Amino acid sequence: MRDMSRRNLLGAGLGAAAAVGIAGCGLTGNDKEGRSGPGKDESGGGGASPSQKPEGRPIGDGSTSDTGKQPHQPEKPVPLEPGQTPPQFVIFSWDGAGEVGNGLFPRFLELAKNHDAAMTFFLSGIYLLPEGKKNLYKPPNNRTGASDIGYLTDGHVKETLKYVRQAWLDGHEIGTHFNGHFCAGHGSVEHWTSAQWQSEIDQAVKFVTEWKTNTGWQDEDPLPFDYRKELVGGRTPCLLGQDNLLPTAKKLGWRYDASSPGGRQMWPVKRKGIWDLPLQQVPFPGHSFEVLSMDYNMLANQSKNSTKGMPSRYPGWKKQATEAYLAGFQRAYDTNRAPFYIGNHFEQWNGGIYMDAVEAALKGMAGKKDVRLVSFKQFVDWLDVQDPKVLEKLRGLEVGQKPAGGWNTFLKATA
Repeated sequence: MRDMSRRNLLGAGLGAAAAVGIAGCGLTGNDKEGRSGPGKDESGGGGASPSQKPEGRPIGDGSTSDTGKQPHQPEKPVPLEPGQTPPQFVIFSWDGAGEVGNGLFPRFLELAKNHDAAMTFFLSGIYLLPEGKKNLYKPPNNRTGASDIGYLTDGHVKETLKYVRQAWLDGHEIGTHFNGHFCAGHGSVEHWTSAQWQSEIDQAVKFVTEWKTNTGWQDEDPLPFDYRKELVGGRTPCLLGQDNLLPTAKKLGWRYDASSPGGRQMWPVKRKGIWDLPLQQVPFPGHSFEVLSMDYNMLANQSKNSTKGMPSRYPGWKKQATEAYLAGFQRAYDTNRAPFYIGNHFEQWNGGIYMDAVEAALKGMAGKKDVRLVSFKQFVDWLDVQDPKVLEKLRGLEVGQKPAGGWNTFLKATA
């Protein structure tokens, strides 16, 4: 089966499969050789461990707090030197980022820690809103309180808060996946105006920064960051609606958007002043066509959108998904060094094979020379200090194209 359109592939299928209870799923620097991570800066006191409670200045109702510089961040990025080989950036990201008792959030936090990786967690705002307060959510073009993904139980909201705290303290980025994940009909995000995106973002931020007021849990620890400053990018539901989102994102000072579908493995450009960082088409073993670099798209091409396919096929599908990610990585690593973006959900589709596949893929990438496993925010930090002429030259390399004469010759000519 060929890779499908974004509406079919990431529309009704993802919206339904991401809902709680569906198919048992939840929700959905100069590196030394052998060092996989972004070059963590351990100077100046390092960072707090997840078990510590960092001191901070409460913000608003105390749901969030300013605890200072985020721990475990890369050293300040510097421009590439003439003739220097670019790093191979890999960004693992997670849509929704809610914990519903399946242990996937802590599993991947532990994996990241073990491999010196930073990731981006696109938090859905309503995952911090109790279902009993759902009427506080007024989604554009939909009834009050509506959502195409489920609200979490109180216990799962607390678990989500726990692991979002830990994620930030571990050095990961907290972005946004907005709120209700509407992908079909008149209420789809595809039809939202820039003003409606502003309303959706304002509400997502409000749910994250006022969860104590909405839950009444005054004794719970605050999130250790100022979300209004932390938030610099997101990914839209079903990869829809980017055109009208971007003017609002620009006005808010966002630095990137990860909502484009079907991107090619090339160096990124800016759209309307925002770095456009799309999911990418990667080789799909056993087929002549390529597949989008996200777990659901693997599923859609294997079990025809069913999250409970034939168990006898799980081992082969897991191997195919793992090899697809690794093939995309290797193609970039061996040629144009284009950054590689992988999208995921905390899900257990087809017996959890996609979670196993992404873990195996990360392990296969980590530790290689020049590889940096970073968040989107860390990546755009690096982009923003590069010489525009160097980036322009990098963008001239096609998918799978090696630099003429090698990197030393190719980029030295730009100096």
